Amino acid sequence: MRTNNSKIKNIILSIYFILIISAIFLAIMFKTFSDISNDPFIVLVVIAVIFGALFFIIHYISKYFEYDSDGQKVVIINKELFLSDRSNSKEHIAEFEKHDLIGFKFHNILVFNSLVLLIRDKHGHSKKERFNVTLVSKKKRRYIRQSLTKIIKENKKSESS
Repeated sequence: MRTNNSKIKNIILSIYFILIISAIFLAIMFKTFSDISNDPFIVLVVIAVIFGALFFIIHYISKYFEYDSDGQKVVIINKELFLSDRSNSKEHIAEFEKHDLIGFKFHNILVFNSLVLLIRDKHGHSKKERFNVTLVSKKKRRYIRQSLTKIIKENKKSESS
């Protein structure tokens, strides 16, 4: 099964655009924030800090996710949406044989969702791999869960025989 969240890129771009426009609008209209302080520099710093924090949170949450379980290997890729075209330093890739999958779990924390995989390495030890699946739709997460459950069932069946 193959799936990804490539259609979400335009939505995130629109959110960034709205944030930039609203930051410019609020910076121009800073007189309305005279309740915070009479000093315009403090008001601008507060606005900049708030929008900087919003940009950081959106950037942290917005990740491209790709899942491919066709063939003998499972390939999962997590990378940044906008900076990934220019550099590969922010990619997180897990490529493993299907029989090396031990378990998985989806974690849902408010607006942040992650997929944690437990994978057996070549030395027989288990290691955890964590992927950001926040912008993957519930339907696609359900398909991924079904695919991973099927792989684990096949692994248990082959271990018992």
